[in-house]
Amino acid sequence: VRLQESGPGLVKPAQTLFPSCAVSNGSITTNYYYWGWVRQPPGKGPEWIGYIDYSGNTEYSPSLESRTSISRDNTKNTMYLQMDNLKPEDSAVYYCYVDSDHRYWGQGTQVTVSS
Repeated sequence: VRLQESGPGLVKPAQTLFPSCAVSNGSITTNYYYWGWVRQPPGKGPEWIGYIDYSGNTEYSPSLESRTSISRDNTKNTMYLQMDNLKPEDSAVYYCYVDSDHRYWGQGTQVTVSS
């Protein structure tokens, strides 16, 4: 499975982030696969954001749940992350991943929240 993130790069505070994760060499609806997002701020450890499973069920980090949504477009074989009301501390490299027999990662997309 290959994952490729795309993101806006620079976002202003209070705006919405909407990066995508395109999947190839696999299907986003494959049974028992879990598709998720992790971010890593500069100089800090990784932070789990949430996932969407093969049935479309979602789980989120409690600290981010109120302003985060993960969705997918089965026709495009793509997963999306939506994060509202961005703050400078949301600046990070955002990674998508899939848990199958192994955890596969995308290369990450840098997001900077700044006015």
